[in-house]
Amino acid sequence: MIAGSSLLSGVPRTPACPARLQKLTLLLLASVLGLAGPGRTAEADSATSPYLAWTHGPAADPGYFPIAVWLQDPRNAARFKEAGINLYVGLWKGPTDEQLARLKEAGMQVICHQNDLGLTHPDRDVIVGWMHGDEPDNAQSLGQGKGYGPPIPPDRIVADYRWIQERDPTRPILLNLGQGVAWDHWIGRGVRRNHPEDYLEYVQGCDIVSFDIYPVVHDHPDVAGRLEWVPRGVDRLRDWTRGKRVVWNCIEASRISNVDTKPTAAQVRSEVWMSLIHGSRGLIYFVHQFKPRFVEASLLDDAELLRGVTALNLQIQKLAPVLNSPTLEGWVRVSTEPADGQVDVMVKRKEGDLYVFAANMKPDKVQAAFRFEDKVGDGALEVLGEDRVLHVSQHAFADDLEGYGVHLYRIRR
Repeated sequence: MIAGSSLLSGVPRTPACPARLQKLTLLLLASVLGLAGPGRTAEADSATSPYLAWTHGPAADPGYFPIAVWLQDPRNAARFKEAGINLYVGLWKGPTDEQLARLKEAGMQVICHQNDLGLTHPDRDVIVGWMHGDEPDNAQSLGQGKGYGPPIPPDRIVADYRWIQERDPTRPILLNLGQGVAWDHWIGRGVRRNHPEDYLEYVQGCDIVSFDIYPVVHDHPDVAGRLEWVPRGVDRLRDWTRGKRVVWNCIEASRISNVDTKPTAAQVRSEVWMSLIHGSRGLIYFVHQFKPRFVEASLLDDAELLRGVTALNLQIQKLAPVLNSPTLEGWVRVSTEPADGQVDVMVKRKEGDLYVFAANMKPDKVQAAFRFEDKVGDGALEVLGEDRVLHVSQHAFADDLEGYGVHLYRIRR
């Protein structure tokens, strides 16, 4: 099966520690209040952590926001941590003794495949989730030179989910899907191309669901350069899961196999903030390069991109309590010039301060007018990270956004 090779009876026991005791207390409180429980996340209650239902899952601290890197060598964990990464997703042929020891030493948590060693290892506390095999919704290889067969059926994913969960119900299970989540016409789905209804079943086989599409380096004209495909996939996952699963998504942070183009730091920032504004609760960076030569951790060798991604990650970590707070629906209405522009917003309030996160969803520059539907007094409005201040007048303010541009605004109480 996808998840492992043999069954173990019982649930692995882990020595108690203050962090786990705190989480157990929070879980008990949530259970009493009806906010969370076995098999249910707290996604429906935006005032609580979506990870509260698992005693050995990601941190339930509202100051935590998962920023992961995909399938990297634990030898680089300390360097990724310096870049603002706080989670590994995937371990090559692991978990192994050495991999867990290195992650433990670096203070890096991981979501990985479930095996006997991972269930019983002394360092298993670094494991905060289990995962399926990658992209089961894509056509599956039949072996070198033998072509491709159909995707793994959704009912098998659901069965594997239950099997993984039975072995350890204390950690969430992640499922990463392919670009068919966002793009129905993706040929990589083979015989299930243009069958988005499959995803209503796939998402039943996980607790955390993610997907990947990489528009900057894409080779198809329908997708190439169109960053809006990323938040489109987030929207669809949120619609399909109806708040019953935690939604994450992958972000391109290398040229992958495109020898002519790679994402800029600004494009990565746009994809990330469009994802967050549309409701993603976790990020997974893909940093492998396959052409013109293979480099597993290419981000670490790209000084300019690394600098931009690090600054972005640190900004997200700083804003984690804000991102984890309830979204204020309908608070801001946006109009644009030209009129066919589209600027999407997410509004939050934390400790009295009001935050408006805005993204231009199209490649052309727009002038945007923001009007608060609820009364907001006149005063200064800080543009985070840009060293400039705007002003709210008569419950409104205006700003320009470059193509796929992002601005983060704060009104202090």
